[in-house]
Amino acid sequence: MTGVDAVEELAVDALRWMRGAARHTGGGGLGWPVRPSDDDVDPMLYNGTAGVVPVLLEAWRHFGDDTYADTALRAARSLADTVDDHPDDSLYFGLTGIALVLRTVHHELGDSSADAAADRALERVRSRFDGTRWGALFELMGGNAGIGLGALLCGDADAALSALEPYTRMAEPTAAGVTWEWRSGVEPRLHHLAHGTLGIAYALAAVGAATGREDLVELARAGVAEVVSRDEAGPEGFLVPHSDPQHRSDRVERHSFGWCHGPAGDAQVFRLLRDVLGEPSWSDLADRCWHTVTRSGLPQRLRPGFWDNNGRCCGTTGVLALACDRIAEQGDSPDGDSADFARILVADLASHATRDADGARWSNVEHRVTPSDLEPQTGWAMGNAGIARELLRYVRLSRGGDPRYAFTWPDQPAVRGTAAQATEPIRPAGTDVTS
Repeated sequence: MTGVDAVEELAVDALRWMRGAARHTGGGGLGWPVRPSDDDVDPMLYNGTAGVVPVLLEAWRHFGDDTYADTALRAARSLADTVDDHPDDSLYFGLTGIALVLRTVHHELGDSSADAAADRALERVRSRFDGTRWGALFELMGGNAGIGLGALLCGDADAALSALEPYTRMAEPTAAGVTWEWRSGVEPRLHHLAHGTLGIAYALAAVGAATGREDLVELARAGVAEVVSRDEAGPEGFLVPHSDPQHRSDRVERHSFGWCHGPAGDAQVFRLLRDVLGEPSWSDLADRCWHTVTRSGLPQRLRPGFWDNNGRCCGTTGVLALACDRIAEQGDSPDGDSADFARILVADLASHATRDADGARWSNVEHRVTPSDLEPQTGWAMGNAGIARELLRYVRLSRGGDPRYAFTWPDQPAVRGTAAQATEPIRPAGTDVTS
């Protein structure tokens, strides 16, 4: 598949399969299970209903088809119904992510009930804070960093600062900077965006810049310095191990390359620091990440366990998101290196899609089990929502269209095309659509 129209058709098929997997939740609501075979719907941003809503908004913007907006409104109804009972408070797994999506539905579609539900969710999050943390996790996806980032984007700077303050007293000095535990009582220190030091640094920099807290920005700088000191691929590349000492060495490879634990995600942190600090060295580090990613061998499945995932979190789609950021920011020509690699990624996604009358979907691979092809998922992290969203953006960029998303993902900086934009503060959701 090379034609842009064919890529758009693949995205349409992916959206059709995803919408077909929705479940009625009562009161006219719609929710999504993680997998079609699951008994219950899941509200979370990571791989449930909240992660589906952004791609519905994306499709509505892209095609001008109000049926996508109507489906997003019904999904918001389902999310609102979960607010009073959902036990988790985090960005990716809990109420903070749900609140952010509900706030966006209000902003984009004018649904005041979604806004009220977002307020209710955030109040529950604030009420369950013990002054230090919300639970065992203490990082971006499931802990304080993500909650602070989500609160900021929902317009609650005070709650964002409350969530981030504990990092100032719990930082662990190292020879190069600082680090933090990612889970209570677990020794290995993780380094990357999803669960590690870079994810915490991302939130510190974003919240610190938006609230005028230079000490938080400087703490972010110290966290990043610790991770940069562990680079094993310089001076042209950038590759840092998953963790030290190695976490779950029997199952986790020492090096990854995707958004969650590799240079595709590390580059997003460096893009943010470029915007916050206005220093060219951060662009250089992002370029080094790209150098490593494009020379790693992905998206080829070089060996069992290497690059067995198509999704946004751990696989090909997360790299495509970075490729499209680079195309948009650098004005890459159709034959430039970012555009060329984006075409390779899209072709790989097309080659791994299963397509039939129900639409298109993707099976990730777990080589240690039989059968190794896993059931397709519906949501952002590993499934159709994340893949369709990036395919639609690729189509727009290929046609010279708008690189902005309908929904700014919390840990993917808005595309900044000018020096003036690079020094603008990060704004809470609802004030502008900036990505």
